[in-house]
Amino acid sequence: MKMAKAKYTFLDLAEINAPYMTEIEAAVSRVITSGRYIGGGECERLERGLQSMTGAEYAVGVSNGLDALRLILRAWVDRGDLKKGDEVIVAANTYIASVLAILDAGLRPVLAPVDMATLNLDTSRIEESITSRTRGIMPVHLYGRVCWDARLKAIVERYGLLVIEDNAQAIGSRSDTPGLYGTSVSGGLGHAGAFSFYPTKNLGALGDAGAVVTHDGDLAARVRALSNYGSDRRYHNIYVGANCRLDPMQAAVLNVKMPYVERENGRRRVIAGIYDRIISNKAIAKPMLTGEDMVWHQYVVRCAERDRLQEYLRDAGVATDIHYAVPPHRQPCMARVDFRAVGDALEQAEAIGGSVLSLPISSCTAEAEAEEIAAIINGFV
Repeated sequence: MKMAKAKYTFLDLAEINAPYMTEIEAAVSRVITSGRYIGGGECERLERGLQSMTGAEYAVGVSNGLDALRLILRAWVDRGDLKKGDEVIVAANTYIASVLAILDAGLRPVLAPVDMATLNLDTSRIEESITSRTRGIMPVHLYGRVCWDARLKAIVERYGLLVIEDNAQAIGSRSDTPGLYGTSVSGGLGHAGAFSFYPTKNLGALGDAGAVVTHDGDLAARVRALSNYGSDRRYHNIYVGANCRLDPMQAAVLNVKMPYVERENGRRRVIAGIYDRIISNKAIAKPMLTGEDMVWHQYVVRCAERDRLQEYLRDAGVATDIHYAVPPHRQPCMARVDFRAVGDALEQAEAIGGSVLSLPISSCTAEAEAEEIAAIINGFV
């Protein structure tokens, strides 16, 4: 039986991109007529835009967000900053891509406790995860909430940890605590940051795309070479690299949409504010509302009867999603992986996975729709 179309869609990418289509078509046409289909001006323009946004001195466009994480870690291993078997701390409830990148570099993921109020890494408990083998930490700015504060910064500096930001979901978010290089925008807070421009992101391409930003020129050069078959110049391969280059077609699309990121983020803040103001059902735990630092890639509520809530909303015409039902350590591929878990981190991740539900939030969610969705949620018994 075919299900009826939801009255309140979760995310309509055609609607999201519709306002930009004339500019996108012109930009793609420029790439086609240029005859330059690998690299070129559109990729360079996107990199300059990311440098300006984050305050980082270097940016390298790559194929996707996972490859951005992989290339940073691989470059550090090749340079000798990390060695096989070193440990990298990451929140236990992250999306599995964070963990896959650590494993791909031959490093050991340490699944750390979560702050149940923010659903980010619990910075008050990081030292529980540190051993003599700990060399890095991966703050994941989950759902668009920046994961950086004075405690995290102090610990990083005290133990000399490398910081790789998983900024796949939080473009444009800010921290009240300056980063290691004095900048305040996510991606530029640590030693290196990884971006994803998957179509559903706040700044989304029309396919896969990603980027690395860093304050380290040598790291940027290594990432660029590793992403281009390990080549520092034509037919001269200094690394055992891969093909992880940014498609200039996608760069052209992103260059059209990048000037509107703050508008998109602001629109999401408005919708989040409506949900926060109207939802009053005691069975629903709302996300913490923290002001301008949050860019609301997802608006994630928690409910002990999540599956029944999702069914109730579906019957009322409200489309929802779950980010993420199965935590990394419960994925089949992790059964053979040598990871380390700290304290109650795994129990936390499972509790989160069994209770989270994402509500519609984007520039195609009307304010009136958000009000109606919130009222529907208040009727859940």
